[in-house]
Amino acid sequence: MDIERLRILCNNQRLIVTQHCIKRMMERGIELTEIKQAIAKGEVIEDYPDDYPYPSCLILGEGIHIVAGIGDDMLWLITAYRPDLDQWSDDLKTRREKP
Repeated sequence: MDIERLRILCNNQRLIVTQHCIKRMMERGIELTEIKQAIAKGEVIEDYPDDYPYPSCLILGEGIHIVAGIGDDMLWLITAYRPDLDQWSDDLKTRREKP
């Protein structure tokens, strides 16, 4: 997924924050401004083209991961979390192998 397209939708306030995302943001102490900054400065590290109902991706930025999709010319924020170093490499871009 093209990060520039994600940024344009984000900058133009073409956002839908799912209920799931709102719940997780509250549980994890993540603010919407953090997510927007992460999208502005981050990068797509995984693509999920077959996700339903819209293709999505995993974005790394500002020390958080965001799962977001594009559909109906909107940016859908699905979830956000701070990556666990037990599951992610030190650069937060690569999943660690499960033992």
